[in-house]
Parts: sequence; C-alpha cells; structure tokens
Amino acid sequence: MERLMHYVWQHRLVLASDMVTTDGERVEVIDPGTLNQDAGPDFFNAKVRIGSEMWCGNVEMHLRASDWIRHGHDDDAAYQSVILHVVGAEDCRIEVAGGRVLPQMIMRCAPDFHEKYRAMVDKPTDRIACYSELSATPGIYVTDCLTAMAFERLYEKADRIVSLSRKLMGQWHEAVYVTMARALGFGLNSEPMERLALSIPLRFLLKHRDAIESVEGLLFGQAGLIPPPDPEEEGHVSLMRSEYEFLSHKFRLEAPKDIIWRMSRTRPQNFPHRRIGALAAMIHEGFGIASKIVSVKNAQDARNLFNYKASYYWGGRYQFGGKPWVKSTDLFSVSSIDILIINVVAPALYAYGQLYGEADKQQLAVELLEDLPPERNRITRLFEEAGVKCTDAFMSQAMVQLRRNYCEPRKCLYCRLGHHFLSNKAKYRPGEGIVR
Repeated sequence: MERLMHYVWQHRLVLASDMVTTDGERVEVIDPGTLNQDAGPDFFNAKVRIGSEMWCGNVEMHLRASDWIRHGHDDDAAYQSVILHVVGAEDCRIEVAGGRVLPQMIMRCAPDFHEKYRAMVDKPTDRIACYSELSATPGIYVTDCLTAMAFERLYEKADRIVSLSRKLMGQWHEAVYVTMARALGFGLNSEPMERLALSIPLRFLLKHRDAIESVEGLLFGQAGLIPPPDPEEEGHVSLMRSEYEFLSHKFRLEAPKDIIWRMSRTRPQNFPHRRIGALAAMIHEGFGIASKIVSVKNAQDARNLFNYKASYYWGGRYQFGGKPWVKSTDLFSVSSIDILIINVVAPALYAYGQLYGEADKQQLAVELLEDLPPERNRITRLFEEAGVKCTDAFMSQAMVQLRRNYCEPRKCLYCRLGHHFLSNKAKYRPGEGIVR
C-alpha cells in the first residue's frame, strides 16, 4: 500500500481540498520530488508550501504515523531532513532534530479506490489484469502504450549488444556471435547458449573453421554434450571428441560449470544439439553474418542472411546417436528466421547505430520489425482476446514487453495503461485515508 501512496503522491492525484496537515495548515506541492528506490526517505528534493512557508527537502510516507518509530527513523540522521510525513492514519506525533514537530498529512482517498487497485493487481495471471478496461479503451491510448513498450524492448536488446561489445573490448563480431548464440536458444536454452558462447571466443573457432569437426568439437565439448566413447559410434563423433581434447588444451578452455540444457517437452528441432550445430555451420562459413547485418536494407535482405545448410552429421539428426531421419538439411524454418531477425538483426542494427552514430540504422531496425509478420504465441493471443490487434512484429514485441515486465509482475502502477485506468479511478475526497 505504500507503493500505492507513492504513486498517488508522484502523480499529484490528491485533491487540493484534501491537502491539509493534521494541524490544519494548507499544503501545496510545488514539486513532488524524485522517487527513491533505495534506502532513505521516499522522495528526495521535494518543494512544498506548508501554510505560508516554503519548504525544500525530503518526504516520507507510511501507512501509519507510528511506523516512523517502528522503522527506526527517529534515530536515523538520513530522516532528519524530512519536511513532510504523509500517512494513511495519524496515530502519533513525530518530533525530529531540535524538537521540531514534523508536519503530517493524511492521504485521503475515495473508499473504493484501493479496492479497485487490488482487484486489478490480484486477478489471476492467466488473463490481462485490465482486461475489462482494455477492451473499452480508445485505441489511441493503447497504441501510445504499445509503441513505448516496443521501443523499450528494442532498447533493452540493443543495450545488451552494446554492453557485450564494450565487455569484449569493442569486438563487434564477438558481440554478434554471443547475441546469435543466445537467440538460437529460442528462449528455453538462451542462457546456456549465451554461457557457451562466452566460454569460447569466436576468434578461436574461426582459426579452425575450415574443419567442421574442429568447430563442432569445440562447441559441443564446451557444452558438455559429446557422449562417452561408444564402439558403435560414427567416426565423426570420435573425431569431434579428439579435436576437443586437443584444442581445449591448446586454448586453455574451461567448460562452463553446472550448465543445464532443457529438452523435456521440446520439439526435436529445438534440441540444443541442432541449435549448436547451426551455430557451428555459421562459423564454418566464416560467420560473415556479423558484417552483413549492417548492410541489410529490408526484411528480405535480413532473411537471406540465414540461408545455411546443416553439416554432414547434423543434416540428418536432432541429437547424437541413432540413424539420420531429418528430411531437410535447412537449418531454419521461415518462422525461426523471423524470430532470429527480431532477436538479432533488428537489435544489432539499432546497437550499431548507437555505437557509431548512424541514426538511419536505428530507424531501419524499427522499420524491419514493422515489415515482419507478428509473432503468434500465448501472449499475443491474450491481447487479441482483449480486442487489441497485433499487426506486425513491432506490436508483438510490444505485447511481450508489456506482459512480461508489467502485467506478470503486476506493476500496473508503472504501466501507461495502468496509470490511465487507475488515475481515472483516483477520485479522492475527504473523509477516509488510505488506511481504514
């Protein structure tokens, strides 16, 4: 409930007629201050006029005034600069340094406001919390929110690539290689794939790219997936094992510890073996995709980046052992390629533009997402059930961002739509405080 109080204060949702201290002094908020997410008072550097005096300092909020003492603020120097104590209920007076009585104001609200707030955030997560409100909301509000969410998601992915590039000493190819590996995990195995790529630099792999068994041996060996020796195994597997033993010693590689590959309830084509084999095929051909990405002009150019064929061994299998049974040697389906464009090509273009000051690359990243068909998954279906159409990948990425980062953790207070719905319900009036 204190978070709800922060929201009300930050967005100035208390009626002016209710802005009165418990001593009857009129309160006017000139600047609510900056919300503090760490230790210390809730709002820094607020400007508040209390009666005829202007005060500049911090604001603290509690459900009850006595929480000030209960939380130990009376002995904490960080709270001596508090100028106003906003409470849900006043059950005691507070004195600070020098015997000054701290002004207190009860935050009053409509009796049903926090019930409506709880009704929204406490709904089962199998539906969008604001389902009923969303279906009746003018499209302009929904579009505004989703556009912001799409950019937020693109920024996050691009920032990850920029951070990788800096961590890897500015090596663009290495950053794209790690990003590609993560994307090839397709969510389920993204973290293990990223750890695998970080454990073996691309430059080591490229030194032996002419021999596919060397590249596959290094990757599968670091992944801990090469099976124990078997008299009936194919020679390719034996060669991979021996190559890994030699090259891991040569490069002084240490395999990631406790790496867990998920294969249960997974389609065979999504097994990590197949995805690592795809990464090996890209490296075997020189991993030119890192350079080609920045030359992409449209969605078809982006799709052409993924015209790879599986190697001899992985062209017919989804995992080690057994007889080949895969009909096609194409490494990626059309839908998989579009997902890789969403998770690698578009963010890489945006990151490249950010790193090298090329705004046209950033704009192209957005246009690329707008040219791709929307993702079809559980999240987009939830929004479509609420009457929100998903027209392209830009919008589907927005829905994923909104659902995962705001809806599922129930951060309705920080969502543009949630703010719109709740602020319309925040009809504060005298008579009752936040705590009743």
